Amino acid sequence: MVMKALVISGGGSKGAFAGGIADYLIREKGISYDIFSGSSTGSLLCPMLASDNIERAKEVYTTISPSDIFTLNPYKVTTKKGVEYIRMSHWNILRSFWRGNKTFGSSKKLRKTIAKHFTEKDFREVRMKNRQLITTVSNLSLQTIEYKNSLECNYEDYCDWTWASANFIPFMSLMRKNGMEYGDGGFGNNIPIQVAIDAGAKEVDAIILDPIETLTNKMPSVNAFDLTLKVFDYLLAQNSENKMELSKLRPRNKEVKVNLYYTPTLLTENSLVFNKKQMKAWWDEGKEYAASRNPNTTVITPEED
Repeated sequence: MVMKALVISGGGSKGAFAGGIADYLIREKGISYDIFSGSSTGSLLCPMLASDNIERAKEVYTTISPSDIFTLNPYKVTTKKGVEYIRMSHWNILRSFWRGNKTFGSSKKLRKTIAKHFTEKDFREVRMKNRQLITTVSNLSLQTIEYKNSLECNYEDYCDWTWASANFIPFMSLMRKNGMEYGDGGFGNNIPIQVAIDAGAKEVDAIILDPIETLTNKMPSVNAFDLTLKVFDYLLAQNSENKMELSKLRPRNKEVKVNLYYTPTLLTENSLVFNKKQMKAWWDEGKEYAASRNPNTTVITPEED
């Protein structure tokens, strides 16, 4: 049997578009995946897909709001002439520091949201089906990437790792676990394809929440907060390009087929904006896009000794 993997990159609210693609691949094409590997928003989406809760995933990614994520939201969104701008919430940032947090905001509500939509029963069922859930986290203490497999940890630990993977530092919570500090998996590996191959995948469908070529000029920064987000977006984009060099992928001993699904355009300049109407449209657009386009397919062969 050919083991198949679904890999979903980071991308914040753009995860709704990935959900639409996955919806088409799983329910329309009837693909059954053995391995689900994700980073950041991909880590949030994969558990619901692995537990066959696609409708739940769709509901989450078309209705979620900052109130489901932040205990203290460090930013606020304003709209002028149809354009959304992100600005600091100075009061919440000060409150965060007064409470002894090391970050601008607190995302403890996200940890509860994860447990609400991916229950311990779901976790057990995923393991009974011998499906692997692999979450990418960045160990900020050791400056290394770590991959947490659902087959090797309990439910509470897995939810912790998923939460850490989605925490976009320094705007969201810093997780301290086992004496180490952890944050967004995208900082280390935004497109975790190699770990899916290492887990045994012989065919990989990878959803990358950026266009294959980005030729846009971003709007001028309106404040320090906006500029900081742009810098992080740039660093993550560079990380993704480096990790996506297919020549660096190493199959174990057999060739691996990799199907890449990119977004057709740059969906948003700020993936921390959770616009319910827009996310619903992205889910539908992702599903339609996957149905109408063939992925970029490459076959990776193992190196000869």
